[in-house]
Amino acid sequence: MAPSQEVTAATKEPSTNGNGTNGTNGTAAAAPKTKTPALNERILSSITRRSVAAHPWHDLEIGPDAPTIFNCVIEIPKGSKIKYELDKKTGLIKVDRVLYSSVVYPHNYGFIPRTLCDDDDPIDVLVIMQEPVVPGCFLRAKAIGLMPMIDQGEADDKIIAVCADDPEYRHFNDIKELPPHRLAEIRRFFEDCESLMPLIRSG
Repeated sequence: MAPSQEVTAATKEPSTNGNGTNGTNGTAAAAPKTKTPALNERILSSITRRSVAAHPWHDLEIGPDAPTIFNCVIEIPKGSKIKYELDKKTGLIKVDRVLYSSVVYPHNYGFIPRTLCDDDDPIDVLVIMQEPVVPGCFLRAKAIGLMPMIDQGEADDKIIAVCADDPEYRHFNDIKELPPHRLAEIRRFFEDCESLMPLIRSG
């Protein structure tokens, strides 16, 4: 196929005069310009086509078996000295700070999607299970108790739960069933974090 015919086929313009130019004014036919969509438009379009959760707080379902069994998003893995937290604007997990002293998280820590506490954050949950998990993943949990907490004068209660799919802990139904040392460990962790808050705010 001659070059002039390729231009004609691509642009659907009137046929050329045989020398690669338009028969009217002698100029080559130009292909129409197409607008490149903005990056954000392409990302949103991709998310829509794939039907994936765009934001772990707002878009992830709490689960069909709630409130008995519910989904929760893990921000901080068991044994971590780094406090990760959800960035509300982007939905990504960010580094908030490194904990003071030798305190580490005794179990996986995160939040319950589509919930709201008095501090305008999702409800916090500490999930007892055998192994640490990757920040940003979600798992099925079962609540076994509540640990009332106050943060800067506002209620900041912590749900204590077990992983519903962990064979070692899934049979627990009440916080009183935990070994006394395990419960004392959890309580002491939150007390230590609270006592360190003045250093964090000043520092």
